[in-house]
Amino acid sequence: MGGAWLCWSLFVPLAPPGPTFVILHPGDGTRAIAAELHNEGVIRSRHAFIVWHYFHHRRSLKAGEYLFDKPADISRVHARLAKGDIYVHTVVVPEGFTIFDIANAMAQAGLGTRDEFLRVAMTGSALVQDLDPEARSLEGYLFPDTYEFTRSQNLTDMVAEMVKRFRREAAVLNLRENVHSVVTLASIIEKETAVAAERPMVAGVYYNRLQKKIALDADPSVIYAKLLEGTYDGALHHGDTQTLSPYNTYRHLGLPPGPIANPGRSALQAAMHPTESDFLYFVSDGSGHHRFAHSLEEHNHNVAALRKLIESR
Repeated sequence: MGGAWLCWSLFVPLAPPGPTFVILHPGDGTRAIAAELHNEGVIRSRHAFIVWHYFHHRRSLKAGEYLFDKPADISRVHARLAKGDIYVHTVVVPEGFTIFDIANAMAQAGLGTRDEFLRVAMTGSALVQDLDPEARSLEGYLFPDTYEFTRSQNLTDMVAEMVKRFRREAAVLNLRENVHSVVTLASIIEKETAVAAERPMVAGVYYNRLQKKIALDADPSVIYAKLLEGTYDGALHHGDTQTLSPYNTYRHLGLPPGPIANPGRSALQAAMHPTESDFLYFVSDGSGHHRFAHSLEEHNHNVAALRKLIESR
């Protein structure tokens, strides 16, 4: 009778009540794992699971998050845990995402709340202190990439993985000096243009303005100031250029206090290797590219051309 019960518990597939997620944490023992699987309706018997485990060479069971959505017997459930067939949440971080954008993406992936992520990112500068002692947060150091996370990780671990990815990229680019300034400028370049070929030219314009002590007048920095204030409504208004934030590069000379987004490789390369020119201005040409100018008069002409193009559409 006992043998029949054991065979039934071990080898007759059980359908979970629906898509069921089970998180196994590092250090969880076999009994705790069996209890969790039983409580979630994944296996019929915790005792049968423990028997199967001990009679199969006590293979270690991997921590992680598992999705059970099909009928399976204990032998198959055990095999998945021994193999580490974990469920991952994919998070895509495009070039130019701010920590606010990443926070939204992480929340949408079910990996934590927006506020929890922002707290970790805003207070985690210790992770990059050796690279950038001036870092106020991890803005700029969460490298754009496609990440696969599991809910058995905490947000600090996930953020550390993004920083680790930045470190690998910095090593490839040989980015070791003036990291704070390079990443800050690269973040502005990233937000100013999506055209990789133009980025060194944009970098050159900003370096020229810095050298001549001309305000950068970078709209993306003003938008970031509004994001930090929690007042950005999705559009930049003329009056926003008067905000008192140190991130407002219309009112304050030089670079903002830190990065305003997370730049990718192209923008970092541009900030490290700007094109030498005597351009001081640039504006959109209305087709995704930019017109560059040496003088304010020439720049105003380009701005007028853009306005005329917009009005004609």
